[in-house]
Amino acid sequence: MAKAIVFTSGKGGVGKSTLTLGVGKALCALGCRVVLMDTDIGLNNLDVMLNVEKNIIYDIKDVIDGRCRLMQALVDAGGFYLLPSSHSYEQCMADGQSLKEVVVRLKASFDYVLIDCPAGIEFGFHRAISAADEAIVVTTAHLSALKDASKVASLISSYHMPARLVINRVRGDMLLDGSTLSLSEISSAMGVDVIGAVPEDDSLNLCRSNRSEGNNAIKMIAKNLHLGTDEVYDVTKKYRGLFGGIKRKLRGKV
Repeated sequence: MAKAIVFTSGKGGVGKSTLTLGVGKALCALGCRVVLMDTDIGLNNLDVMLNVEKNIIYDIKDVIDGRCRLMQALVDAGGFYLLPSSHSYEQCMADGQSLKEVVVRLKASFDYVLIDCPAGIEFGFHRAISAADEAIVVTTAHLSALKDASKVASLISSYHMPARLVINRVRGDMLLDGSTLSLSEISSAMGVDVIGAVPEDDSLNLCRSNRSEGNNAIKMIAKNLHLGTDEVYDVTKKYRGLFGGIKRKLRGKV
């Protein structure tokens, strides 16, 4: 059965859109039919990250207003698709019901609808959440991000929607040194199960498609979503042992 999964965060800058894109690519590689849906109206950037902004003719607002068919608005991103958001916030005040109707139609043609939700807890958040079946809360281990993510998780629970947690940009050396909260401590404090941990990886911010640690961690998240497994990438692996200890010391000096 098709799933609509919303990726959300309490604050911007935690890598939510990058994670949405990465999971979409990984699910596509698993043979799934995937469409990304950008609901960050006016501040949308999935089209830029995918380098398809010049290919956009119609957007989500055109679909809702009936100016085009749903499939006409989809942009081929190389094996999966993007339903782009509107570039004008003032001209697109679509409500949650309109968004939900679009998602229902997408689920008829795709296995996964991945919804990139605006950061924060304003109207755009509630609109995106109301259209989804389940949620992935994205955060980093920083205190301010965790505080905001906890508020988001609490709001999601009011929708009686299952939610899981991805902790992004994790420093494995700091985990081993005990200078940051462990994944289990974060999960326990927020009351949300962890579905994935992604190590700090500059190549993800550059949207490179490679076999880096970060990409391997995201592939594991996609596998968990698709197969119902719960394997979390070991972000501390390269910092263990003799050479790992040297890496930790060198990293601590940076």
